[in-house]
Amino acid sequence: VQLQASGGGLVQAGGSLRLSCTSSGRTTNNYVVGWFRQAPGKEREFVAAIKWSSRHTRYGDSVKGRFTISRDSAKNMVYLQMNNLKPEDTGVYYCASGNSIITSSQTTAAQYAYWGQGTQVTVSS
Repeated sequence: VQLQASGGGLVQAGGSLRLSCTSSGRTTNNYVVGWFRQAPGKEREFVAAIKWSSRHTRYGDSVKGRFTISRDSAKNMVYLQMNNLKPEDTGVYYCASGNSIITSSQTTAAQYAYWGQGTQVTVSS
């Protein structure tokens, strides 16, 4: 399984960015792709997840209503549309995936077996 994230950058507060993650290797109905982020000196934080088969989505409390995760099965891509960005959204964003992640475990980084390299998102005030 290989993952590759892209789309990070520098944006002003209130702006938008769309992150992309190329995802391959899904094999089960419980295949999930998630986004996590990590700011300097802080623990890795769950951002969003999508179950490939059902498109069921889940979001971290801090991004609900501002971020949208989606997937394009034809392109094997997962997107994270980030709107109304805030300085506290700054961090390295990682996409991750796993083949056997049940809904209640989607927010837990340890449940994801595969990780892509991160992409930096910086939101200026």
